Amino acid sequence: MRRTLIQFVLPFLFCLLPVLAGILVATAIPVDAQRFYLSHVSPIDWLILGLGAALFVMQMACCWRALHWRGRSFDERPDRILSTLAQAAEWFPLLGLLGTVAGILQTFGSIEGPVEPARVIALYAPAITATGSGLFMALLNILPTWIVLFGRELILSLAGGDPTASGEVPS
Repeated sequence: MRRTLIQFVLPFLFCLLPVLAGILVATAIPVDAQRFYLSHVSPIDWLILGLGAALFVMQMACCWRALHWRGRSFDERPDRILSTLAQAAEWFPLLGLLGTVAGILQTFGSIEGPVEPARVIALYAPAITATGSGLFMALLNILPTWIVLFGRELILSLAGGDPTASGEVPS
């Protein structure tokens, strides 16, 4: 029972946390803001969301492997890949900012003469959605690395081992 808990149940639960956190953040956004976002998604948003989702899936696969106990220690083979993928997540706010600047340029480039405020808002929407997409993907993609670090220590502690010692879990 203890082996099943350490090798399968806890890693599974830890891998669910980033997914649940993403769902929680997405549902915490006011409904009107969600509707506005969904009705104004731009090509840069699809790029950010697609890359972010692919990166997240790869990180979660590494996270799953990194949390597996291998008898004397955790599986550390995916650590380097996970670290590299987490560094790639730092690019999402920059992609969102690029989309924001492009949206602002598009807005000002298409305004000629007096314009209704509703028209400015409609033109400005891609700038706002790109920022949101970049920030959401950055947040979602920093969680797997944290989960591995936190999860390993907690699994060791629950297993009766000393997280600061050699990493061996008593039988």
